[in-house]
Amino acid sequence: MTTPYGSDPYLTVDAVWRTESAKLIAVLTRFVRDIGLAEDLAQDAIAIALERWPETGIPDDPGAWLLTTAKRRAIDWIRRNQLRDRKYEEIGRNLKEIPEPNVDSVLSGEIRDDLLRLIFMTCHPGLSRESCVALTLRLLCGLTTDEIGRAFMVKESTVAQRIVRAKRTLKASGVSFDVPADSELTERMPSVLAVIYLVFNEGYSATSGAEWIRPMLCEEAIRLGALLAELVPYDPEVHGLVSLMSIQACRFEARVDSSRNLILLMDQDRTLWDQSLIERGLVALKRAEELGGLSGPYSLQAAIAACHARAKTAADTDWVRIVELYDGLVRLLPTAVVQLNRAVAVSMAFGPIAGLEIVDELRHEPSLQEYHLLPSVRGDFLSKLGQSEEAAMEFRRAAALTRNAAERTFLLQRADDETGKRPSR
Repeated sequence: MTTPYGSDPYLTVDAVWRTESAKLIAVLTRFVRDIGLAEDLAQDAIAIALERWPETGIPDDPGAWLLTTAKRRAIDWIRRNQLRDRKYEEIGRNLKEIPEPNVDSVLSGEIRDDLLRLIFMTCHPGLSRESCVALTLRLLCGLTTDEIGRAFMVKESTVAQRIVRAKRTLKASGVSFDVPADSELTERMPSVLAVIYLVFNEGYSATSGAEWIRPMLCEEAIRLGALLAELVPYDPEVHGLVSLMSIQACRFEARVDSSRNLILLMDQDRTLWDQSLIERGLVALKRAEELGGLSGPYSLQAAIAACHARAKTAADTDWVRIVELYDGLVRLLPTAVVQLNRAVAVSMAFGPIAGLEIVDELRHEPSLQEYHLLPSVRGDFLSKLGQSEEAAMEFRRAAALTRNAAERTFLLQRADDETGKRPSR
């Protein structure tokens, strides 16, 4: 039987796990109160599906089948341990209350709340940022430890250790599996958004490895953002983040050439930008503005991205408006990186000398000493001012600082180009 996932049972199991595992783990965690056990039970259900579906065929509702199977595994587990601890009896009674609906239907009621609980648990402030990212990709996106490791250029064993430690920390800390109260939800939402955007950024501009972009991570981050926007529809910053990621992702096809060489924003072929992603981003930005105006960091960054998306050509970009938006962003996030980004906008709006003045004030900022984009930006300004020798030095300095091979190649090429501009003696 053909389902929305396809007719191949093995491919279907993988596809269903990616789309349904978060719901499955979220529902089970509510009842067994142990995120590690919940994942194990969900994995058991997947293993059973791999055994049975090739013989019996794919069920009409694979998600509901997995939930029912996982529930039965949970009840069996509880029965085996009943004599050891009386509390399992209560959990067993609660598990019988799990409904067996169409899990593929529109999120509603308890499943919606369960997913929200799981998101806030995987992004708990008591965990390190690396652990949050690994746990989120594992439990909410269904990625394997190998996939996460390859995406972040770390060993699979390192990812597995982070996930295990995160689960132990949550269990030892007694973190409750509850939807945060309104006041706590507001307080913790920035942490959740930061984790999702960190995943996106690692896909959009990889910090290390041979590839500059890793679309899979961006796709997972956008999917998580859309899910969160559905779960928390009245938070403007959630919509702002969805807008920002969608508009930035529209540039994928234009960001590298056929040889995987980098192409900067101002040099990209804008006809290659994905218009459907731009439209989705603009709709989300409008929603963010309706809910809270451009009052948050993600909404402001989305508005900046929208300025680029609306410009038919690089020359049409409204750089003065972008500087105004960066002024607002600096007031909210007065970090050195944001100020560096603002310097780029200032240089485009008012000339490279104005941008260079800002960058020179940032040269001794401790947080930027190992940040390759500082010398890269400075080198670009110097190049535009005709100071080729100093520009080449800055590009080489930037190349030495980056850990991404594609970016290093690009920067060294820029340095060589500047060297070639110097008059021979």
